[in-house]
Amino acid sequence: MKGKDLLSIADLTGDDIRSMISDAIDYKSRGWLSVLEGKMLALIFEKPSLRTRVSFEVAMRQLGGQTIYLSPAEVGLGERESVPDVARVLSRYADAIVARTFSHKTLEVMGEYSDVPLINALSDLEHPCQALADLLTIYEKKGELHDLTLAYVGDGNNVAHSLLLGASLTGMNFRIASPAGYTVKPEILKLAQDYGATNGSRIFSTKEPELAVNGVDIVYTDVWTSMGQETQADERRAVFAGYQVDGKLMSLAKDDAILMHPLPAHRGEEVSEDIIDSLQSVVFDQAENRMHLQKALLAYILGGLVMPLGGYR
Repeated sequence: MKGKDLLSIADLTGDDIRSMISDAIDYKSRGWLSVLEGKMLALIFEKPSLRTRVSFEVAMRQLGGQTIYLSPAEVGLGERESVPDVARVLSRYADAIVARTFSHKTLEVMGEYSDVPLINALSDLEHPCQALADLLTIYEKKGELHDLTLAYVGDGNNVAHSLLLGASLTGMNFRIASPAGYTVKPEILKLAQDYGATNGSRIFSTKEPELAVNGVDIVYTDVWTSMGQETQADERRAVFAGYQVDGKLMSLAKDDAILMHPLPAHRGEEVSEDIIDSLQSVVFDQAENRMHLQKALLAYILGGLVMPLGGYR
């Protein structure tokens, strides 16, 4: 990793990602270990969570460490107490901080003032831990990453940003279909295209879901309305009406294509009920792999590596 923090998946190299996948596969087979015994992880969340909170807590405990969870009401990040002061205080108590925030700027300020590693557990710009777990899942299902093609259908949100960057860092082709006004940020697309030019990834953006999905190995979607956007829900349903991943759209992908979704899902909106529960769906493998990938990440940044059994080749 390039430095102590993971705020963006671009803080990693392709080799970092492949190494983390290898370690995650090893930890998945080993179960409980004591490599982080005596280590403390602080979880500070501005947004509610199921997978992110539980996966980090279980991951840390399975590695022998401890966690402390701080809810919005307990801290009042940036309101009851300033972000720099929170970062300084937690640095005295914990060996690393996991933060789930509304604004990516909050993470950047925390990183500036924290003396211990800071991990982005979701911001409005990126969701790197989700994308890393997704890449682990793809590798498990397909046996490779390089030269596979993933189609992302829907909102160009934080998950799309991290997944796009992760794909371009590992040589995976990436197509994204979004309506006008809801595409990924131009600077993220440009960065991914630069990575792709080096790593052999072909990056393609379109408004047409059918064009994006045609002949791909992976079809990925996410909610049309994220947390904090609830007042836009009706407007977004109208804009994204033609972007549902259903059986007809999935039929355009390869016969062995897999369906991915980071959850929670709004069944009947961005994905049809029959497809998310079909044999092509790997959404619950993705959810489980959050824990295994984060075990590898925590062990890496906190110095708890053990000799690998094998994994990514």
